[in-house]
Amino acid sequence: MAIKTGAKKAIRQSNRKRGMNLRRQKVMKETVKEVSKLVVAGKKADAEKGLKAAYKALDKAAKRGVIKKNTASRKKSRLAKAIAKIK
Repeated sequence: MAIKTGAKKAIRQSNRKRGMNLRRQKVMKETVKEVSKLVVAGKKADAEKGLKAAYKALDKAAKRGVIKKNTASRKKSRLAKAIAKIK
């Protein structure tokens, strides 16, 4: 357990940041999974609507350092490519 006040504050800050990062990660994963399920089901119109939300979640996660920028870019590219394949 931390003794110094500065160390106690650092623990509070890291807990707060961890909570926010977990929330961002959860939202990101949920939206990407949702779009992926729509792609597998072949619902192109619904998948395109969900793609916007997935882009937003991925960009926010990358902006805050939850995932790296290239990872977000790769995931967005793969989602868009999968949607384009739907007939």
